[in-house]
Amino acid sequence: MDRPATPAPHPITLDDVRGAHKMLSGVARVTAMESSRHLSSVVGSPVHLKCENLQRTGSFKIRGAYVRIAGLSPEERAAGVVAASAGNHAQGVALAASLLGVRSTVFMPVGAPLPKVAATRDYGAEVRLHGTVVDETLRAAIAYAQDTGAVFIHPFDHPDIIAGQGTVGLEILEQCPEVRTIVVGIGGGGFAAGVAVAVKALRPDVRVVGVQAAGAAAYPPSLAAGRPVALGQVATMADGIMVGRPGDVPFGLIRDLVDDVVTVSEDELSSALLLCLERAKLVVEPAGASPVAALLADPHAYEGPVVAVLSGGNVDPLLLQRILRHGMSAAGRYLSLRLRLTDRPGALATLLGVLSVVDANVLDVSHVRTDPRLGLTEAEVELHLETKGPEHCAAVGAALEDAGYVVIA
Repeated sequence: MDRPATPAPHPITLDDVRGAHKMLSGVARVTAMESSRHLSSVVGSPVHLKCENLQRTGSFKIRGAYVRIAGLSPEERAAGVVAASAGNHAQGVALAASLLGVRSTVFMPVGAPLPKVAATRDYGAEVRLHGTVVDETLRAAIAYAQDTGAVFIHPFDHPDIIAGQGTVGLEILEQCPEVRTIVVGIGGGGFAAGVAVAVKALRPDVRVVGVQAAGAAAYPPSLAAGRPVALGQVATMADGIMVGRPGDVPFGLIRDLVDDVVTVSEDELSSALLLCLERAKLVVEPAGASPVAALLADPHAYEGPVVAVLSGGNVDPLLLQRILRHGMSAAGRYLSLRLRLTDRPGALATLLGVLSVVDANVLDVSHVRTDPRLGLTEAEVELHLETKGPEHCAAVGAALEDAGYVVIA
């Protein structure tokens, strides 16, 4: 990306990140770096996974939250802290505040997944459910801070937060000194900015690539405009990076230090999450899988060795179920279709026999006879099949066509 000829002084430095690293000793885990043979074969050079999904609270957020709260004055600590989040930041603030003996209040949307609400309470925060979208929740948290004097802990737009997140960059260079490319997800930008500060100060030759979900990609237009630009709407399964406007503090850092920002689709996110689960045996949330999605989408664009940062693993089980099904469909391993057949005894058994011959595993069958769209002698069948990939899906379709069936969806 184009960079300004004379970058403005940055709000945080390598010394800030190193100071945060010392502060986090014994608080945040030095998370594992796992090699991925499968991704290495896809990319054509070594690929390693930095497993922040195995961090305390299930994401990197504890790093920045702890550094931010630890830096408060005694008077500020006495007033307590408040945050707004649908998940990871909520848990990071709750645990950090508890460890530091500070009272915390966390506002979460009314529809926040119950496991995330329960975890935030278990880490010691008072949880208040407000609003149906994060923007409404955020306004409520800010109003609470103004009314009570509690310190608002922003999820990404503060130098202390960025310095804390940057400690991941130091760990990457220690664990994989031969790294050539680091790929990290971007929401508001605090995480990517912190990693870039640490890495570029020590290894300016290492390429840092940020990844956004295509449905919440505020950085490409913002970088083109030279200032943070708010999106009209955002929509993605990757709630951890679903931010409609870059943060003011991280924006300049990303503009000056991050080499490229790419986007990934929902299908690519689903496939990446499925791959992490099946091949790496790691549970990640969609945002955490975004760097892997970028590698799969354009594997030859990354010089190795590559480190892909799995930023978090807090995924609601119900959402995980839907995502896995979506990922299997995107990978050609799950097929959903509807077709019509003559409503007579044995018709459904004959259809299932055709599918058995081509070794398609039937997961679910819905048989409809009473629908005004159907003729008197017709029935409609909706099938959900487990398949072995795109070629097998094509073989199933060909077998149904050869048997005289017409797929209508």
